[in-house]
Amino acid sequence: MKWLVSCLVLLALTEFSTPAPAATQAVKAAGNPILSDGRYYSTDPAPLVVGDTLYILAGRDEAPADINDFIMNEWQLLSTSDPASGLWTHYPAIARPETVFAWAEPGRAYAGQIVQGRDGRFYLYAPVLQRDGGADDRFAIGVAVADSPLGPWRDAHPAGPIISQQVPVPNRIQNIDPTVLVDDDGRVFIYWGTFGRLRAMELAADMVTPKGPQQVIDTLTGFFEAPWIMKRKGTYYLLYAGNNAGPDSPCTPTLYHACQAYGTAPSPLGPWTYRGVVLRPVSSTTSHAGAVMFKGQWYLAYHTADARGGGHFRRSVALDRLQWDDTRKPAAILPVQPTRARQVPPLPSRNIAGAATAVAANDPIPVRYWIKALNDGIVRPAPLPPDMWGSGVGDKPAQTWIEYRWFAPVRLNASRIWFVADQQSGAATGMAPPAAWHLEVWGQGGWQRLEPLGAPYGTASGRFQEVRFNPVTTRCLRAVFTAAGKPDAPAAIGVQEWEALAPTKTAPALPPVPAAPACSP
Repeated sequence: MKWLVSCLVLLALTEFSTPAPAATQAVKAAGNPILSDGRYYSTDPAPLVVGDTLYILAGRDEAPADINDFIMNEWQLLSTSDPASGLWTHYPAIARPETVFAWAEPGRAYAGQIVQGRDGRFYLYAPVLQRDGGADDRFAIGVAVADSPLGPWRDAHPAGPIISQQVPVPNRIQNIDPTVLVDDDGRVFIYWGTFGRLRAMELAADMVTPKGPQQVIDTLTGFFEAPWIMKRKGTYYLLYAGNNAGPDSPCTPTLYHACQAYGTAPSPLGPWTYRGVVLRPVSSTTSHAGAVMFKGQWYLAYHTADARGGGHFRRSVALDRLQWDDTRKPAAILPVQPTRARQVPPLPSRNIAGAATAVAANDPIPVRYWIKALNDGIVRPAPLPPDMWGSGVGDKPAQTWIEYRWFAPVRLNASRIWFVADQQSGAATGMAPPAAWHLEVWGQGGWQRLEPLGAPYGTASGRFQEVRFNPVTTRCLRAVFTAAGKPDAPAAIGVQEWEALAPTKTAPALPPVPAAPACSP
């Protein structure tokens, strides 16, 4: 019996304490992303300054390359005393939801933030899944406390989350993405929300007790998720992920991608005024950022899919300088141009599609898709809609085309195309392989069809279909598709990658590639 009691006591002392962290690692980053080798992915950055050290709290993406899901089990930290040096320290696994919060499930360690309270201690605001409670959406925001950003972390409110669909007052939103500001006068404010629904509230000095009603914020153009509140020279700023999509949108041309936009307010709870875009869409569909001043310089931390093996669910933290225009009132944040570590020059290739401008018959492209995906050189095992061109849904023609345009004539003798489908060949609904397709080139007499040498035009999805033809010189190459289904109700067509192959290898064109003019009589 004594042995059993001892075991139970030991279990009680250890079950909900932060586990021993993984080994600390020194990192020499050549640029962005900071962790670039693909061993650890890092996401949803939240910068924090403590003395002469810049910390970045991040989640950890662990999804396999062919899984489209946010598999995130823990939080990690990066730190540096000089971002320009590239010298960072990586602290893996500083906390996990189930080991900090007794009421939380494992997994879904989504975007959190660490702030320092007026009592000198550090508070981690973290969205996690509540194990019990009966809410329709079980995401809830908990608060942990520690004497150091490195932990060990313990629940600052053991009774449960401070925000959920049931507390402090019922709501019907998904309660994630918390951001917290401790103002100069000691007052504490929290913002949170996603899917276009933003909330704000004041907290008491204890950092956990709600003080005052929840505020609904609905004046920030295109707000989707990922708020970040900060203050500079008496003005309050809120960064956020926006996805007001469209061909002429200052934010994003495609629905799945997001930009980083911002607004300003004269007080911590508003009213908020939209001011513009800070960061255009990056290589990951999601956009999550935080900004902070460190040693007199402002920085923007954000994530991309640029690490080795990266993707939309395998993201990595980047850091760039953020500049201000103080001639405007309130001061404006200047657009940030993402930087990346110098890349190894790509090997010579027969594929010259990267030097072309891609256009399509269905311009403007439906906002689910992205025309630039056609020649980005990336084939993903599980592509999302913005990783491809699509003919659209609903009212669409039975025949359509995509086209490459070069500034100067090029020599071609083959092409490869990768169709995407969620239906079998011949299907009349969804996205299906085309019933037929062919290539055309622009010549003196207009568009001329290319006859294949050997194998005909293949239509199978999920792998490259290669077509060889006699060498031609042209400035424009077009792929013409006949959709599956009925002429008055055709299936959609999707293309993830389209290569234009020259007879010999050349050095690939480096971005940005200026737009080439149309081919016309």
